[in-house]
Amino acid sequence: MVLHFLGRILSVVLCAVALGTASASAQDAASLVKVELLAEPSAIVPGEPFTVGIKLSMKQHWHTYWRNPGDSGEPTQVTWKLPQGFVAGELQWPAPSLIRVGPAANFGYEGETILLARVTPPRDLKSGASVDLAADVAYLVCEKICIPGEASVSLSLSVAEPGAPSRDKAAFEAARSRLPQPSPWNASFSADTKAITLSLRSADLRGDAIRSATFFPYDNTLIDNAARQGLRADGQTTRLTIERSQIAKQVPQRIEGVLVLEEDVGGKIVPHAFAIDATRSAVPAAGEGGMTLLYAVVSALIAGVILNFMPCVFPVLSVKILYLTEHRAETPRRIRLHGIAYVLGILASFTMLAGVLQGLRAGGAEVGWGFQLQSPLTVAALAFILFALGLSLSGILTIGTSLTRIGGSRLLQSGGLSGSFFAGVLATVVATPCTAPFMGASIGFALVQPFAVGLVVFLALGFGLGLPFLALTFAPGLQRLLPRPGRWMETLKQALAFPLYATVAWLIWVLSFQVGASGLLAALAALVLIAFGAWIFRVSQEQGHASGRVLQGMTAAMVAGVVALTVLIDRDRPTAANAGYASKASSEAFSQQKLDALLASGQPVFVNMTAAWCITCLVNERTALSTDAVREMFAGKRVAYLKGDWTNRNPEITRLLERFGRSGVPLYVLYRSGGEAVVLPQILTQSLVLDALQEI
Repeated sequence: MVLHFLGRILSVVLCAVALGTASASAQDAASLVKVELLAEPSAIVPGEPFTVGIKLSMKQHWHTYWRNPGDSGEPTQVTWKLPQGFVAGELQWPAPSLIRVGPAANFGYEGETILLARVTPPRDLKSGASVDLAADVAYLVCEKICIPGEASVSLSLSVAEPGAPSRDKAAFEAARSRLPQPSPWNASFSADTKAITLSLRSADLRGDAIRSATFFPYDNTLIDNAARQGLRADGQTTRLTIERSQIAKQVPQRIEGVLVLEEDVGGKIVPHAFAIDATRSAVPAAGEGGMTLLYAVVSALIAGVILNFMPCVFPVLSVKILYLTEHRAETPRRIRLHGIAYVLGILASFTMLAGVLQGLRAGGAEVGWGFQLQSPLTVAALAFILFALGLSLSGILTIGTSLTRIGGSRLLQSGGLSGSFFAGVLATVVATPCTAPFMGASIGFALVQPFAVGLVVFLALGFGLGLPFLALTFAPGLQRLLPRPGRWMETLKQALAFPLYATVAWLIWVLSFQVGASGLLAALAALVLIAFGAWIFRVSQEQGHASGRVLQGMTAAMVAGVVALTVLIDRDRPTAANAGYASKASSEAFSQQKLDALLASGQPVFVNMTAAWCITCLVNERTALSTDAVREMFAGKRVAYLKGDWTNRNPEITRLLERFGRSGVPLYVLYRSGGEAVVLPQILTQSLVLDALQEI
């Protein structure tokens, strides 16, 4: 590495020496580079901007330089000499080529290139007058030696009404085709002490068709220009790994440059150039004290443990703990098997969830944690399952042993291992609306990794979710802390139904933002049918054989009715009036265009990415973001408050989440006046928000 670095320095020194020895013969440069000034129109229209170009035609094997020349060289300089009132814009540089010179690498042009510029004339030009445009062009042309050159170029244009373009129209069209196009992809990067990884995320970027990729940064101290740039595609994310320069002390929060891709189109290699403006990912790369696989696994494990205390998951765990209390006389081996079955149910569910997530993302879908709750069918089905479970805990829905083994709400209370496995599955399902501390960044890390790496993080989250119950089953000392069985257990079991009923009410509230009035009515009617069917089924068990079969048939009809109503729920779509939910804090609906406009104006912005089904989000809004003190601070600091509602799918919100390394909501970002982004924790307090706002 040291020899390589010294070799590059030697190359630069030799080039400088050659430049010095050749400077006395600068007139030779004119025979190597022909410089011309071209204009796109045949005449100037007062007040109407037009394009001019500095055309450089190099002798074979010789080259001039791009705005960042690479390891050596100097960019072409243009000094305009325009009449009074004329204004020239910045030079527009065509995409460069990588030119290797020994161990070094330069960025420049061979053959022919045109540097474009936009010129705006004044409005008071007189028709019929002649206008002289001129420029002094300084350039460096190199092959084995480097020779500086200068040229003064000019042209005359008449002032007239819009007319035919000049004879150079085709040359300008060709020049524009070589300019970098705006990037259509969400670009971000991470960095460690050795490399920068540029990530492009888009469903239409076919990584398998890209034959080569080269990133040319505007910053000439950022990368090792001569090092090979490694390209790989992971699903719908394409990554380019670039070796950092040894003279770069730190990496900025934003990287700009030009990305040149060579794509195989039907056997023909076609180059494309894109202007890249990449922001630094909120998930740091390994080596900078940031997100490594070990860090992600530990964070996911802790987050999984915390999920047990969310209002949806806690009743499920409590019922299994009640089972341990009631059956503490069973053999330790049998109790341990229940713990293992519970964890296996969780791990199986998380494996399936990880596979579905990765599969959908690889297919181009922009989804993240909790994505399934963006489907009205899923929300309704979860509400129905939890309602049936609540009825079971209340003693209303009693299922015989013949049905216990094939699934039903009482399966959760079953003494068999299948009951523990089912409890693990249900715990996973009801945990998905929640985001615990440490969870957002770790899941965001998992979703941008290869499937095997991401699966490890998902399994760590699942193991954390199952760890408290597993610990109880494997630790006899902890089991002795549990209270003795008694009549209180039946009372507690019935009491645990009410958190589930509350969760059902919340899910129906979430559904109200996803469907119209007809869909909401269908969901409420389905809940009535479930309750009525449960009551009929219970009565049927107390009747004779014939009457019981009739009543059980009515129960089956109730189930069919629930299925039919569920179909109606999915067919109804939300109206504009209920497309989102409001908070007490004054906010505007998020859009990337609105965010960009606010940042361009220099105004600080607070972005709240939330969803109606995100419990953590709702608590944060209630306790931290909707308080009088925070609203007054927003107003006093002139902070714009943008709220992104992810209750229904929104690709713009998904892309912003991914930009900050998150896979789901909540996400809170405070953009300060200079555009610097500060990510706040997932659990907010009023004082934490006020402290962040106070620093603006």
